[in-house]
Amino acid sequence: MTRTLYSLFFTLCMPLILVRLLYRAWRAPAYAKRWSERFALGGDIRSEGIWVHAVSVGESIAAAPMVRELLRRYPQLPITITCMTPTGSAQIRKLFGGQVGHVYLPYDLPWLQRRLLRRLQPRVGIIMETELWPNLVAECERAGVPVVLANARLSERSANGYQRVSWLVRPMFAALDWVAVQSQAEALRFAALGVDKSAMTVTGSIKFDFRPPSELLAQAANLRAGWGSRPVWIAASTHAGEDEQILRAHQNLLRQLPDALLILVPRHPERFDSVARLVSDAGLGQVRRSQGGTPAATDAVLLGDTMGELVMLYACADVAFVGGSLVPNGGHNYLEPTALGLPVLSGPHRFNFVEISDLLQGAGALQVVADGRALEQAVLQLLNDARLREQAGNAGKAVVEANQGALELLLQGIGQRLQH
Repeated sequence: MTRTLYSLFFTLCMPLILVRLLYRAWRAPAYAKRWSERFALGGDIRSEGIWVHAVSVGESIAAAPMVRELLRRYPQLPITITCMTPTGSAQIRKLFGGQVGHVYLPYDLPWLQRRLLRRLQPRVGIIMETELWPNLVAECERAGVPVVLANARLSERSANGYQRVSWLVRPMFAALDWVAVQSQAEALRFAALGVDKSAMTVTGSIKFDFRPPSELLAQAANLRAGWGSRPVWIAASTHAGEDEQILRAHQNLLRQLPDALLILVPRHPERFDSVARLVSDAGLGQVRRSQGGTPAATDAVLLGDTMGELVMLYACADVAFVGGSLVPNGGHNYLEPTALGLPVLSGPHRFNFVEISDLLQGAGALQVVADGRALEQAVLQLLNDARLREQAGNAGKAVVEANQGALELLLQGIGQRLQH
């Protein structure tokens, strides 16, 4: 009955959802395309195999090592990856090309999810992190499709939000066949929401198993070689309200280090142009990565306005600040710059990655700054002290290596479901 009310409410909201989609299409034209897929029509679907859902860019990147290994271990099983955003879609195509099928996940109405599953007929469904929808999970249960929640994470804030609608989500959580959860604290939160403890394994985060490809590192080395010996720091995955603080920090930093270069990478592509205007308004010379230019001596900022190059740009830097943390967005993946041996800085808002950030901070690999002024001081100290950078970078790499192995545990669990 509760899911019926949810579906009715979702149906009544569809006009508003479509208006929002039109607005997003106005902001980012890619949202104007492939609407039929959002109603479970069309798309590149490869049936009777493995279905993976990765909501957007971050989840697609996190899923990549798992998908590559599934392709290697089960070459007879086709893989289809669903997502929700054009940026996620572009990332999937960049990562896998035609190796996998790909389509947008439809809206969470029972008849749309049923249509998708009839077309997919998957042997197993793998949902990355916590992108759960009540009708999607219910229709998988109805169709006999085992659902794995991979690299599952659940912050205290998200858990509290789910508790407020527990009448709706408890059956959804209880229906999950297996949850490969990142930490014991998160396992307790999942259990409180209805996941059977016997259906959970604490595997750690598969993001610890990230290994940068050698060709990517070579590309970064070639790019960096063209910039001379100037000090470089990166502010990655930034959100609205952070860029202004970062640019002020860089302006002040330039008084001490006149040749310092900031690589500024906004989280969302629809903000690329507005952030470029912020850089110009700050009176800083810039070059846009999308235009392929090399920063001149007068350029203080390289704007990372391309998709799929974040790790390569991290590898060009001496110090990394991870965004979404000076504003209350909860932070982003700290492990990519850590695996590259960079000292990592974060703002105070880390609720999406509490366990990982605490682990890195305790090891001396991550430093938390309160605001833009503290960010400036921390960057200056690190750029001026090669030994300090090396110590923090080595500490981070040691943490990453000590916590690897989650991917193999995840693959073993998926393999068991494929055998049933």
